[in-house]
Amino acid sequence: MSTLEKIVLITPQEYLEGEQYSDVRHEYVAGHVYAMVGASRAHNLIAGNFHATLHPHLRGKPCRVFISDMKVHLADAFYYPDVMVACDSADRHDYYCERPQLIVEVISPSTEARDALEKRVAYQSLESLHEYLLVAQDKMEVRIYRRANEDWELETCTENDHVRLTSVGLEIPIEQVYEDVWS
Repeated sequence: MSTLEKIVLITPQEYLEGEQYSDVRHEYVAGHVYAMVGASRAHNLIAGNFHATLHPHLRGKPCRVFISDMKVHLADAFYYPDVMVACDSADRHDYYCERPQLIVEVISPSTEARDALEKRVAYQSLESLHEYLLVAQDKMEVRIYRRANEDWELETCTENDHVRLTSVGLEIPIEQVYEDVWS
């Protein structure tokens, strides 16, 4: 005998209220809430390396760099990017940004499909977004999706390359992105 389960969708406001008191982070997509799993050592080091490089570079500029606990809000979703840069002074929510300029996601085999498809399409719908990075944690590879007028270009960086972030005027040796990851 089959049973029917009623799926209860929640509003964005209910999600935001619950997230403030939750011990576990969740992402929100169209009324559905998804718990997030913990990140690996490599994942944390890579995200930390981006933050450590971006923060002093942006000092004194109108841009702010956020790491992992600040959400990005899209039409019907809230995601937690690994690193995000927001430069619009009107983007002043306490728990999320709506107009990021740069988003970095550190991918693993279990998150790559979602980050490369669902999140990429969602993020690229943001008019403010200039670059979206997918950073592998199991090999030295950074894919940069960069806005080029109405289209997006893909640049792939590997060993001995520089990761060129035109959105914030910065070039980072890829070895710096992966510093201490495999040592």
